[in-house]
Amino acid sequence: MPLTVNMHEAKTQLSRLVSQVQEGEEILIARAGKPVARLTRIERKVEPRRFGTAKGKVRIGKDFDSPVPGFEEFYR
Repeated sequence: MPLTVNMHEAKTQLSRLVSQVQEGEEILIARAGKPVARLTRIERKVEPRRFGTAKGKVRIGKDFDSPVPGFEEFYR
């Protein structure tokens, strides 16, 4: 059963409540005794990286590491 806290307590104890949520607890926030919001942990789906998805989409010019014309005059 989720923990229910009133709005004032939620505002003053937000850091503590978020820590509890990170541990897996669900918290209901109530106004005048009636639940109005639910604080829950976000479950992140981690997918393995797929290598090679940009193959053929990126081109590096032959002059990519050549000096930029006017660069040295700009930074004097």
